[in-house]
Amino acid sequence: MADIAKTDSNIEENKGKPAGNAFLRWLKNPAGDTALFIIAVVLLNLVASRAFLRWDLTKTKSYSLSAASKELVRSVEEPLDIKVFFSRNLPAPYSTVYQYVTDILSEYKGASRGKLTYELYDMEDSENQSLARKYGISQVQIQEFAQNEFGFKSAYMGMAFSYADQIEKLDGLTDSDGLEYKISQTIGKIISNTNALSGIDGDVTVTLYRSKKLADFGISGFDEMDKMVQDAFGKVNAKFQNRMTLRMEDPAPEEAESLSERYGIQTVEWRDDKGGTERGSLGLVVEAGDKFRVVPLQMVSMIFAYAVNGLDDLEENLTDSVKALASKSAKIAYVTNHGELALADAQNGAGNFAELIKDSYSLEELDLSTKDIPGGVQTLMINGPKTAFTETELYKVDQFLMRGGNLMLLLDPFDAQSNPYTGETNYEKIETGLEKLLEKYGVKAESAYVLDEECYTQPTQQYGKLNFYYAPLLSDKRLNQKNPVSANLGNVIFLMPGAIDTSEAAAKADEKVTVLASSSAKSWTMADNVMLSPFTVTPPADKSGMKSYDLVVLIEGKFESAFAKKPEEPAGDAGAEAGDADGAAASSPAAASSGSLSGENHTPKSTQEGKILLIPTSYITSSQILEANSSSAIAKLLENAVDYLNGNGDLCAMRTKGLSLSSLYVYNGPLVTFAKYFNIIGLAVIVALIGILALLSRSAHRKEIRLRYDADDEREVSK
Repeated sequence: MADIAKTDSNIEENKGKPAGNAFLRWLKNPAGDTALFIIAVVLLNLVASRAFLRWDLTKTKSYSLSAASKELVRSVEEPLDIKVFFSRNLPAPYSTVYQYVTDILSEYKGASRGKLTYELYDMEDSENQSLARKYGISQVQIQEFAQNEFGFKSAYMGMAFSYADQIEKLDGLTDSDGLEYKISQTIGKIISNTNALSGIDGDVTVTLYRSKKLADFGISGFDEMDKMVQDAFGKVNAKFQNRMTLRMEDPAPEEAESLSERYGIQTVEWRDDKGGTERGSLGLVVEAGDKFRVVPLQMVSMIFAYAVNGLDDLEENLTDSVKALASKSAKIAYVTNHGELALADAQNGAGNFAELIKDSYSLEELDLSTKDIPGGVQTLMINGPKTAFTETELYKVDQFLMRGGNLMLLLDPFDAQSNPYTGETNYEKIETGLEKLLEKYGVKAESAYVLDEECYTQPTQQYGKLNFYYAPLLSDKRLNQKNPVSANLGNVIFLMPGAIDTSEAAAKADEKVTVLASSSAKSWTMADNVMLSPFTVTPPADKSGMKSYDLVVLIEGKFESAFAKKPEEPAGDAGAEAGDADGAAASSPAAASSGSLSGENHTPKSTQEGKILLIPTSYITSSQILEANSSSAIAKLLENAVDYLNGNGDLCAMRTKGLSLSSLYVYNGPLVTFAKYFNIIGLAVIVALIGILALLSRSAHRKEIRLRYDADDEREVSK
């Protein structure tokens, strides 16, 4: 009755008050909580349907779009459409790939500012299957487990990318590992095919530096050079949407030295009528911001005259230089003619390595004894040379580095040759002359094999476990996890590696040394009486000499040339270039009238930063370690190295997402035994103890309640 009276009192009290007050009272009343909760859930779902938000707590951010991918899609200038042809209801683990694709494309779309769209197609529809085939997407065979049997199922697992008039595809996406890398690589490729300068902000400047006084010397091709450069520039500029500017400069004599120091272009000297020395410049430079490339164009000395070399290939070299400037260069010069691993040989050569990087880069063979390094090349690769380089060849390598080029060197300490009669293997020390260059740069490649107790092992029935000490097995702790080339990798096998000493390079102010991989502290070297066999090699009894050795090093910065000047060409080489052209000038009537020319084009110190990646074994690019289309850790290390040297280091982290290892490291037998029985018995015992403790706690809690409220009642409550 009291409640009824109170209600009546409230009704009387609220008479004549505005209805809004009644609504506010209802909101405050607990009776309105349910309705408010439903309204809040509806509104939250409406917001969530338009906002994509999630937290990626993985160490490598495996499920988040990297900064490089975001920057890439923000550079999209025209609509980019992605058609996703994926079969639904796929068995595990393929179902997770479909989910990953939809999640990552959502992030691409969000980062593109409306330029990227994607569409999911129902592959049960025959029309969509026909459309997929038109884009080159074919079915793949996947394994499934159904009705207690393993079988195979055909499924569509691909995407087609459309941008401007370009179409690219990704097919056979059966694994999510490295998928962001593949998508970003495809987007970058299709954009660069449409606009090769997409990676450059602003215009590109092409400058021809030529001192007009050189026209007095009757240099062949000099008078036609301006027109030929203009014609080549016009054709190349049209390819790049007319985003380039051409300048023709007649530098003052006092500018010649500074231009040579800045760009590494040729300085030409001659004596005037008064016996003094005059200087001029000759060179073609492509520049954007603080980056530049020098197009091969210089004066050379023939037997009876001078000539401008590089005019015949001007358009091609200019195009390659512009592409290299935009970090889109896909050409790597692969040195041959010194016993290097053959690119065409997948069985005994580097064929598998060439196959590994073919989608992004092409390896073009280069014989340094007959050709110069093309201007558009960013990276020069020397893989397993066995014979000596000439001074001229070494000079070309040196000057390529001085002008901002990158070197990828895989050098073996010994040449292992099997004797067909005795079956024994002879190990001959390799001396190529590259050692001279490296020592000048502060790096020493030692003539010794590195052996490691942490190595590849193979169990056999006859001999038990065989330890291949000359094949170190590098865990993630032996790989630099802070550098993009080696981050997130582990369990990398190195076969017959040498040792590297970079102490002098580390002391140089202009050079930065980064050790990417090293052997364990249980390593030693074998330099004399080399005999590599799992049956004969044993660790040394004296462990005091064991230490870790560097196996992959990266040296970046500005280097000092290993040469004081350009070496003289061999006598009798009529077509060779000459650093000092005095002899030829004496035979040139045009030159004799004004004094002799000296066209030395030597760069004593790097004009821009370069990189040297040194790996003391070439076996990691052979079929003994690297399989065709491999996804192993060593394959990803090599791919990352090539990307980094070619200015695409941001792609490395995408490739290795989800590959980080959290390995357990055990150092003795008792720990192994403890870990084994702890996992078998210990966990079960811990769970049982926790259950017993919980039971005792509940029993004590019930007793405490009984004693507090009715101490005389001796009955126990079971539930």
